[in-house]
Amino acid sequence: MLLYIHGFNSSPLSEKGIVTAQFMAEFYPDITFHQPQLPPDPTDGVTLLSSIVESALAQGETLNFIGSSLGGYYASYLVEKYGGRAVLINPAVKPFELFDEFIGPQHNPYTDEHYQVVAQHKDDVKAFNTEAILNPDRFLVLLQSSDEVLDYRQAVQKYHCCQLLLEAGGDHSFVGYDKKLKRICQFLFLDK
Repeated sequence: MLLYIHGFNSSPLSEKGIVTAQFMAEFYPDITFHQPQLPPDPTDGVTLLSSIVESALAQGETLNFIGSSLGGYYASYLVEKYGGRAVLINPAVKPFELFDEFIGPQHNPYTDEHYQVVAQHKDDVKAFNTEAILNPDRFLVLLQSSDEVLDYRQAVQKYHCCQLLLEAGGDHSFVGYDKKLKRICQFLFLDK
């Protein structure tokens, strides 16, 4: 099973979401692929993700995750709680420290959904924090140093014991992501 987790104000319809779905359909059609649209409420989002994971475990499936930005933060939580392997793309490390600037009305450009970020969401997101990575062999972290949204150095510090791929330049979307999908799947599915 592969669960793709998009970031804040994003969607499976983002460029990364679309190319991941296409790659999986072409090269790994036998892998169950989940790519849910997360609700804006963090607790509801993690509840949805956890239900997908628990269903997969009940069916005896192996857990694999790709998480982008806030999705990388959630993927870290899920791997530490349930097991499996994850590839994190420019992951958020302390998103709760950034929530104050997003409190108020929000618009998701992919879904055209209008919603409110409230102060409680900050605490809700903090509840899913993984202070330390206990299973570093389960993570591959892809970072670009010119990420304009998140400070990549926080991710280097948190995931220093994991496999890290740090590229100079780029941006928050991770320029050239499509060219990394083969390596991502090799890591997740232990292909040689």
